[in-house]
This record gives sequence, C-alpha cells and structure tokens, in this order.
Amino acid sequence: MWWFQQGLSFLPSALLIWTAAAFIFSYITAITLHHVDPVLPYISDTGTVAPEKCLFGAMLNIAAVLCVATIYVRYKQVHALNPEENCIIRLNKAGLVLGLLSCLGLSVVANFQKTTFFAVHVCGAILTFGMGSLYMFVQTILSYQMQPKIHGKQVFWIRLLLVIWCGVSALIMLTCSSLLYSSSFGTDIVQKLHWNPEDKGYALHMITAAAEWSMSFSFFGFFLTYIRDFQKISLRVEANLHGLTLYDTAPCPVNNERTRLLSRDI
Repeated sequence: MWWFQQGLSFLPSALLIWTAAAFIFSYITAITLHHVDPVLPYISDTGTVAPEKCLFGAMLNIAAVLCVATIYVRYKQVHALNPEENCIIRLNKAGLVLGLLSCLGLSVVANFQKTTFFAVHVCGAILTFGMGSLYMFVQTILSYQMQPKIHGKQVFWIRLLLVIWCGVSALIMLTCSSLLYSSSFGTDIVQKLHWNPEDKGYALHMITAAAEWSMSFSFFGFFLTYIRDFQKISLRVEANLHGLTLYDTAPCPVNNERTRLLSRDI
C-alpha cells in the first residue's frame, strides 16, 4: 500500500498538490501572455486577467472544498483522541470555525479580483491569511497539549516553527502593504500589474509580494504535517432507515447500514 493510500492522507496531499497547481498554472499563463511581471507578482495578480482568472478561480474553489474536508477531518480526529478534555474540546471547536472562515476567504479571493472588487478581495485575503494564521496557531497549541501522549514532540516543534514563519511573513506583509497602499504612492496602485524599478513604491511592492508568497509556503508546510496524522484515521457514514418503504407508514425496526466514507479502515 502506498503512503497516500493509508487512511485519509490523500486529503492533505490532494490539497497541497491542487493548490500548488492552481498557483503554477495561473502564473505560467499570466507570464506567457505578459499580463504580469515574471519576478514576484502578487499571487492574486496572476489570476486577475482572463483567461488565467478563470483557471485561478475554478481551481481555488476546488482547493477551498478540499481544505474544508481536511479541516473537518482534523477536527474529528482531535475530538476522537481527546473526548473528555474540555480545554482541548474548546480549542478544537475554535480551530474548526477559524479554518472554515479561512476556506471561505480563499473562495472569495478566487472569485473577486483585486482590480474589480478591491474591498471584497481584501476582505477575502484577510479571512484567508488572518483566520488561516489563527487556525495554525490553535492547532499548534493543540499539538502542544497532546504531546507526548498522542504524538511526539517533533510534530509540535515543526508546527511551532511554521507558525513563527507565518507570523513574521504576515507582519512584514501587513506593514509594507499598508505603506504601499497609502495615498503617497498614487491612486493607481490597485490597478497596477506591471512594475519597474524606477516606480514609486517598487521596493515595498517587492517586499510585500515576497512576504505573501512566503506566508503561502508556510501554509503549505503546515498542512504537509497533517499527512502522517491522517494515515491513522478513516471515516464511516451510517444510514439509519425508519421503515422498509418510503410511504407514510408507521416506522418499523430495520437493520442499519454502515459504509466507508472516503477511506478504507486501517
């Protein structure tokens, strides 16, 4: 059995591969058609102009669905491992809400381009990166609470380093983007897709774009740590029938049926 066939490990694997493909394909298309500069464009700039915006939006919507599934499975796994610890239960629920909000933001970013709906796009980015960062932080706390009983200390330290990486990137991106989008650099910054070294704010643009890509890579690294955990879990769905027909009759006892959901038992 291959590693990605064990448990539900294919979920975070598919999420990482599909999201990376969305970034790569939209970037290559935008560069080929000269819609953006090849050196450090914003991620969303590579999905601003047709036809790459269609590819970018469609693929990120699917990535958001995969992310929802991954976050939900992680929630169920933590809940099953710690069914009676109130602190972990509360943190786990908070992580689920933060993760789902981040997925919603990803879909908003995919469907509302910066040059067309700037305010909506920024709200989506805040949800994606802001709630996503908080989700990583909560999951890192959970990893600390569960080690060494549930898993080794290495997992906690790796996730902690990734959260620090994400936090530093977020701070740099927030600071530089706030300065860049101030009125001192003109009003056409939002519509600007091509930058020259002589342009005002060029250095801030490059730093902001680098921080955005760096933050995205920290997300990739964090979900990569889920692969081994997901090898230890499978989900099942149970169908409860209240009668032997679909007519409005009195319910009678029937046998329930359980079927595999997404994965084989391990």
